[in-house]
Amino acid sequence: MSAQNKFIGTGVAITTPFKADLSIDFPSLEKHIEHLISNGINHLIVLGTTGEAVTLFDSEKEKLINFIKEKVNKRISIVLGVSSNNTQAVVNKINETNFNGIDAILSVAPYYNKPTQEGIYQHFKAIAETCPIPVILYNVPGRTSSNINAETTLRLAHDFKNIVAIKEASGDLSQTMYIIKDKPKDFIVLSGEDKLSLPLMAIGVSGVISVVANAYPKEYSTMVQLALQNNFNDAEKIQYQLLELIDYLFIEGNPAGVKEVLSFMGIVENNVRLPLVSVGEKTSLKIKELMDQIKN
Repeated sequence: MSAQNKFIGTGVAITTPFKADLSIDFPSLEKHIEHLISNGINHLIVLGTTGEAVTLFDSEKEKLINFIKEKVNKRISIVLGVSSNNTQAVVNKINETNFNGIDAILSVAPYYNKPTQEGIYQHFKAIAETCPIPVILYNVPGRTSSNINAETTLRLAHDFKNIVAIKEASGDLSQTMYIIKDKPKDFIVLSGEDKLSLPLMAIGVSGVISVVANAYPKEYSTMVQLALQNNFNDAEKIQYQLLELIDYLFIEGNPAGVKEVLSFMGIVENNVRLPLVSVGEKTSLKIKELMDQIKN
């Protein structure tokens, strides 16, 4: 399987379960991993936003990565989040990392600094020239205040063979279409927004890196596979079934919403680290109501 083909389909930005004392809950994490793999997902994203990577210490990250690699045991691909708004810090981290068992890194556009497009290009150029494994770009301007425009994405995709994909979460269908129109043949474009995955796949996107699939991996993976087979009639039934719940996953912040769903499922407890807090009672009740509707 080529590097790019490993990332077609459904990737899940996996949560990091915490106990009540906010230490990592490894038994729940193992249960969560099996829930995902047994229900058909294609790859895992470790240490992403949904995994609360910014509140994990380096020692915790190392234990988490090793645990996930051991439990996955090469059954699916693993993508490791490696990001910073300090380019040299990313380069240093790459040089320090043992990538055995890791299939790619996911690296977000520099946040807070608001670099120019040339600055973004040079940032990812430094990463690509350092990284020994494939690189997936991550564009999420709603979090970073820094959009990777289509021209910059295409420039990076054409200039560096190890930049193999982009997680596109700008919500800009026109921008995504320009990327798809002029991208290298093997370059993969992935949806970074659960609500937009189906329309994006209709214009040529090859899969998704999902939050809702933490809780509904079978349903979401089925939807993605149907869309990849151009069976949009059946795919849209699943998308619309999950649509309102997806809104409520983010209404009080990610991953508080999806952890609430997982807690109702008995997979993880809904504990998050500050500055995030668990969802309020009103949102929790609505999430439970929507989950009951999905069951029916």
